[in-house]
Amino acid sequence: MQFLQNDAINRVNLHAAVQALAQGAGGLFVLAFLLKSGVSAPLTLCVMAAMTLGRFVLRTGVLPLARRIGVRNTLVLGAVLEAAIFPLLPHVHGPGPMLGLVIVVGAVGSVLYWTSYHAFFAAMGDAEHRGGQTGLREGANALVGVVAPALGGWALTVGGPEIAFCGVALVQAASALPLIGTPNPPVAALARIAPSDAWFAGRLQAADGWFGASFVWVWQIALFVALGERYLAYGGALAIAGVASAVASLTLGRLVDLGHWRRTVWLVYAGAVAAVTLKVIGFGAPAAATFATAAGALMAPMLSTVMMTRVYNLAKESPCPLRFHMATEAGWDLGATGGCLAAAALLWNGASFATPLLLAAPAAVVAAIMLASSYATARVLSG
Repeated sequence: MQFLQNDAINRVNLHAAVQALAQGAGGLFVLAFLLKSGVSAPLTLCVMAAMTLGRFVLRTGVLPLARRIGVRNTLVLGAVLEAAIFPLLPHVHGPGPMLGLVIVVGAVGSVLYWTSYHAFFAAMGDAEHRGGQTGLREGANALVGVVAPALGGWALTVGGPEIAFCGVALVQAASALPLIGTPNPPVAALARIAPSDAWFAGRLQAADGWFGASFVWVWQIALFVALGERYLAYGGALAIAGVASAVASLTLGRLVDLGHWRRTVWLVYAGAVAAVTLKVIGFGAPAAATFATAAGALMAPMLSTVMMTRVYNLAKESPCPLRFHMATEAGWDLGATGGCLAAAALLWNGASFATPLLLAAPAAVVAAIMLASSYATARVLSG
């Protein structure tokens, strides 16, 4: 258990677990709430596209801020600003200015948080234990995911959106507390990232962003509709799914650390395609949709572990992890924006949810091929 001896990573993983509680109890309900508030499914996906495109536009502003206050402090600020979107949501009543404000505020908090989070995790982690450290994070998040969605569904049903989302905002802001006292990596004034590494990671993240737009966001909408647009049923289905994913990510992370990269990549991405197939088949019936949700949740932390282990190690090897993740996150934003807009166009033109869900499959194949090649190259170079 040597991967547990890194105090900074342990504390950032604790932060991630609290963050997962807020996102599980609140973030997973954002699209469902927009649907209930009168925003159509295609327009909801356009909202997500606007938010991710806003992140892309704003990302260059992260560098001067992080150079001034450091990566850790930027992460703390981003964690707190991520909370700002939740008190705004109860005031959204269909398309209008408040929905636009949600998009802007969400983009600002998200771009600060995720860019600095990945850079901090890359800088503080250990290359030889990266899979275990990443898997521990995903496993802890999965355990939280057993409780958080059920809690969120109950809070929205019993307390209403004002109480529920304000409580989520407090938890999200509190997630910054474990980060206080950890090292604050500086950002070099000048650093040149290897174009080949940045180009690879950016394309990989673009494929993952496209995949996530369909596999996660389209599915959240399809699941909520399939369960009769009931918060309790939706939260319960997501809680059941959390049970399925609680242990798998740690096991997969250690397999990567032990050198079993080839079987891990192909196993995980084959499972992802199978999960896409289950979602396409089961989205119309509540029981089948719940089972498909569990299958998808089983694969999600595995996908993150096997992909981010490689990306984090490339970032740590680079002269500046922050600049590296600015490039990779930009790729994710563009991929997710394209995936959302493609799915929205299909739904707008009368397609069932099955068609945009299928968009995830080719993205998974592309990511698997890229990752397998990159792990093979890393193995050769390490001798």
